[in-house]
Amino acid sequence: MNNMEMWIEKANVLIEALPYIREFAGKKIVVKYGGSAMKDAHLKKSVITDVALLKLIGMKPIIVHGGGKEISRWVQLSGGTPKFINGLRVTDEKTMEIAEMVLCKVNQGLVQYMDENGVKSCGISGKDGGTMRVKKRALPSGEDLGYVGEVTRIDTGLIDTLIDQDFVPVVCPIGLGEEDFKSYNVNADDAACAIASAVGAEKLVFLSDIEGVYRDPLDPSTLISELTIDETRQFISEGNAGGGMLPKLQNCIHAIENGVSRVHILDGRIEHCLLLEFFTNRGIGTAMIPDEGSRYNHDAE
Repeated sequence: MNNMEMWIEKANVLIEALPYIREFAGKKIVVKYGGSAMKDAHLKKSVITDVALLKLIGMKPIIVHGGGKEISRWVQLSGGTPKFINGLRVTDEKTMEIAEMVLCKVNQGLVQYMDENGVKSCGISGKDGGTMRVKKRALPSGEDLGYVGEVTRIDTGLIDTLIDQDFVPVVCPIGLGEEDFKSYNVNADDAACAIASAVGAEKLVFLSDIEGVYRDPLDPSTLISELTIDETRQFISEGNAGGGMLPKLQNCIHAIENGVSRVHILDGRIEHCLLLEFFTNRGIGTAMIPDEGSRYNHDAE
């Protein structure tokens, strides 16, 4: 490919992105940031660069991040052993202190990356401004998870204020107890879902360590580009959603039922995965949509 062909190809990429940029301008986009993309410095910069670009072309991104692997590492360094029940971290008082410390550290690191990309951002906890109120999460088995919270309500006041003042909110999933006003660790997927629903987000994106949803987890060629809510429920009822995919799909359904227009599950290990999914006809992950009439034509040329 000569230089002129290369520049024409770049122009074609921009033309392909134009209708999507027009459609999503001014819309709120919630990105749940976790998995390998948080551990690999190169991928971390790639994701934050994508978010910065979304902001600079007129979208209103909100980042909600996790930090589970880093919390486990610090629990071990402090002489403890990470404990989980049904995939949820058992969080005693000492672990809660560690979790809050680690998540705040991760939070400020992401703010720093945003600043490096020339975009103003502000790191907040769900406790700030009463943003995320929670109750103690209970298990059907009766086992005690400790300071693990279930979101009861979201106050969007602080998030809206930051967006109105041209900041990208970066939220760590620590909630404030409704009755005891103590700190509670909240699953980051749950927090992102609740925030996306509360702010009326156009898109909610889960960055994960898989390409998306597969009909057969052992066959990469069975990646599903789009699922309606009804198709997702059928997919779950047929026993196809195992492991960590089940709660993620349940979060997707909850978000769509509560006003989010589209939910994406993307492989955060792919460079610029957000741009590839948002601004190309085919996309790269799995999008969940309300109904058949909401489909994109991913095969358009």
